[in-house]
Amino acid sequence: MDTVSGRSDRLKQKANAVRGTFVVSTAAQDRLCPGRTAPGSTTLRGALMLGSAVALVACTSTSKMPPAPPVPDPAAGYVTQLPPYRIQVGDILDVRLMLNPELNEEVAVRPDGHISTTVVPDEPAYNRTVPELAAALRQGYAKDLRNPRVSVVVKSFAPTRIYVGGEVNNPGEYINVGPTLTLSQAIARAGSHKVRGDTDAVFIIRRGPNDVPQFFSTSYSAVIAGHDPLADVRLAPYDVVYVPKTGVAEVFDFFNQYFLQFVPVNWGFSYVVGAGGGSTTVIPAAGGGV
Repeated sequence: MDTVSGRSDRLKQKANAVRGTFVVSTAAQDRLCPGRTAPGSTTLRGALMLGSAVALVACTSTSKMPPAPPVPDPAAGYVTQLPPYRIQVGDILDVRLMLNPELNEEVAVRPDGHISTTVVPDEPAYNRTVPELAAALRQGYAKDLRNPRVSVVVKSFAPTRIYVGGEVNNPGEYINVGPTLTLSQAIARAGSHKVRGDTDAVFIIRRGPNDVPQFFSTSYSAVIAGHDPLADVRLAPYDVVYVPKTGVAEVFDFFNQYFLQFVPVNWGFSYVVGAGGGSTTVIPAAGGGV
């Protein structure tokens, strides 16, 4: 596990990289803002805002995407062969015996994944298909009945649960009936990501075989930018989707936690003009000096 000093060094490096973005040469500013009167003037701010707007349009361009059809294709969302349903904890099952209707009963899949009937006191059901469970119950009923004809019907499906955390507006548990949510659907349920969220490094925690956690990563920004539709992966029941903070947000939190709490700072904005002998201009914060 990282030590506090190691984390401090990495965050300082990120802070230096962020600070470096504010170093602008005089020649570059002259090209952006000819005839500027002073740093921080309306001309400079307008040029920066225009540049930001152009960059945003370039990042969110949809010119390469096909136009949306006015009416969805009837085959849209259709899957030729769905995987067989596997029984989940909380499902309600009807166990029926055609020749012995007096033994028909409704059972629930317990938290341990087993069911109990009048004849079979304990039978694993979780993650089995319906035919697999019916075959297992026939063997159990055959100990007391001759040629039992057992069928299993899923009467009520337990809803699937997905958990979304990190830099989203409404983190929490989200319940869904039917197919599990995709990554974009889960983040949309959580109120979308915050500005501080690193959508290039979203990761998923999934319970694997023997309940061992597995970690997967995907890029949510590739989905919302239309670059990679396959990045919109379908989640598994009980998956945890986590949107981490950006490097800049980590630097700010570190600065706030380990520096601002002990050293009072009067905020202002400064940038360096000219790499060789230029001057540094400081615009003080309102209500105080620098």
